[in-house]
Amino acid sequence: MAQADTPQTRHWEFSTDFEGIGWLTLDVKDNSVNVLSREVIAELETLVGHFENLGRAGELAGVVLLSGKSGFIAGADISEFDQMSDPAVLPEALKRTHALFQRIEDLKFPFVCGISGFCVGGGLELALACHYRIAVNDDATRLGFPEVNLGIFPGFAGTGRSIRQAGPVDAMQLMLTGKIVRAKQARALNLVDKLVRHPDMLRWEGRKAVLAKRRSAPAPLAKRAMAFGPIRSRVADRMREEAGKKAPKNHYPAPYALIDLFEKYGDDPKKMIAHEIDAFVPLMASPTAQNLRRVFFLSESLKRLGVKGGDKPKFTRIHVVGAGVMGGDIAAWCAYRGFYVTLQDMDMDRIKPALDRARKLFKKRLKTKQAVDAAMARLEPDVEGKAIPRCDVLIEAVVEKLEVKQQIFAEAEKRLKPTAIMATNTSSIELERIAEALDNPNRLIGLHFFNPVAQLPLVEVIRSNLNDDEAIRLGASFVLAIGKSPVIVKSAPGFLVNRALMPYMLEAVDRVEQGESAEQLDAAAVAFGMPMGPIELMDTVGLDVGAFVARELGQKIPESSRFAKLIAAGKLGRKTGEGFYKWEDGKPLKEKPPAHGNLEGLGRDLVQPLVDTAEVIVSEGVVESADMADIGMILGTGFAPFLGGPIKARQDGRA
Repeated sequence: MAQADTPQTRHWEFSTDFEGIGWLTLDVKDNSVNVLSREVIAELETLVGHFENLGRAGELAGVVLLSGKSGFIAGADISEFDQMSDPAVLPEALKRTHALFQRIEDLKFPFVCGISGFCVGGGLELALACHYRIAVNDDATRLGFPEVNLGIFPGFAGTGRSIRQAGPVDAMQLMLTGKIVRAKQARALNLVDKLVRHPDMLRWEGRKAVLAKRRSAPAPLAKRAMAFGPIRSRVADRMREEAGKKAPKNHYPAPYALIDLFEKYGDDPKKMIAHEIDAFVPLMASPTAQNLRRVFFLSESLKRLGVKGGDKPKFTRIHVVGAGVMGGDIAAWCAYRGFYVTLQDMDMDRIKPALDRARKLFKKRLKTKQAVDAAMARLEPDVEGKAIPRCDVLIEAVVEKLEVKQQIFAEAEKRLKPTAIMATNTSSIELERIAEALDNPNRLIGLHFFNPVAQLPLVEVIRSNLNDDEAIRLGASFVLAIGKSPVIVKSAPGFLVNRALMPYMLEAVDRVEQGESAEQLDAAAVAFGMPMGPIELMDTVGLDVGAFVARELGQKIPESSRFAKLIAAGKLGRKTGEGFYKWEDGKPLKEKPPAHGNLEGLGRDLVQPLVDTAEVIVSEGVVESADMADIGMILGTGFAPFLGGPIKARQDGRA
């Protein structure tokens, strides 16, 4: 049935069956995921022309779009963004894609898509151009618009179409936050029309949708009303207010450009689509978008640090020694990620608070009581360390005392199986010193997590002079297996993050000692682009921990200083309820900072010690490159992503 005339394409497969239903499958060659590259879009353009011809000839009842991979479509091809950001190229490319998606929407016969796995960015925009959407209701299926994380917003007509389907408030919330939702929530938002239990059901339900000529209905009037008349301006103002709490306009312009577009044209999705390109193009070439793309690619590069191929290690059982804040939270995170975890400390009184915190994490992250109970069942107390011989990874996270760590590893080494990873979570002690107590010192690596473990993605994989490449690759593989990002760092006092952070924090503390306002310094750092100020950070880390790391780095803390006096009084920051600030419900109580004429400039001055130290760290070879220093500082400290990291910011004259 006209199949001999089907255009030959590299990434798409198309055939028709005896009922006249066309089956279109995307399987992008030489790529683990489907992306909408220029080549893929050009081939789809050719195919849509073929569909139009078949439709006019009455030879096509409809088309069902499916994926040949485990996921649907992961969006546009980000590797093309730099060359596409040229204002002389981008507008025409966007117009071409807009026109293509409109042709799909204008087809006279049903065009249905079946979604399994990730359907995000441009993938969701293509799905919204289809007439009917079916999704697999499982944990792997996720939908959303993450473009804001790259300094842009949807550019393939997704702004207007998402508002048409989900209503202005829900659609804008998705685009402004970059939130990714599960299939069931996408159905509630009207982004998906039908849910099925298994991917194998997509073909059957797609066939039924074509034969029944099903078409998605837009959002109900009650939802669309929020975009009408003066209400829209009030809604837009509220959106700007919320955006300002997390993303200042001068740092992250994309949310505000999207809100402006909505305020002008949000009552008419077609008009919003028509003006989308004009608002989108300036963002693509902005410094923020360029730096966020760089951060994305650097983050992706970390995934290549682990062991690859058939010998890729499998980790099942994790044993954590030390049930304090760090050890307990590392154990909880591993259990949350599906591993069997045993947690050891001197007695159950020390382990119980960690179990209580773990349950809170599971309740927050997991949606059902069954899932929470299953996670708790994977996390077992083990006071005597009976599980050590069976574990694949042993992580020590006890107090920062050399002799204590040495004793733990000396005893564990005798019981561990030869293939198990032996790792310390030390924040500052050189591995060579800890390994002195071992028969096989090259076996010990560092896995330095950051607090709070559930939120910060970085784990420094510490390499000593004694380690071989395989030990480090194994450590990086484990970090990736638990959903974290590894950065390989040589064993040196403070490693990367703590060594760069400490001069920055101590400089701020010294300024407070000299009478400057802690609130003003913190506000200045946030104005510069840091997630929190240095004084609040010191309180969060713990003044005792900060003092210990400072001493390890050769920094003196005068006994007469306020810093030393707070520690002597047991006022250690957030964990004790008071440090430089008083804390209530996990938040510092701050007074209004005094006015300052150039708060961002003050913030730039504050971060200079951090930037200077990062450059020294790179020059000493503690990390492989400036790129690794930048991504490590972004993932480990939240250093202004829109600046691309401390080294990049210095190169650009912005730090």
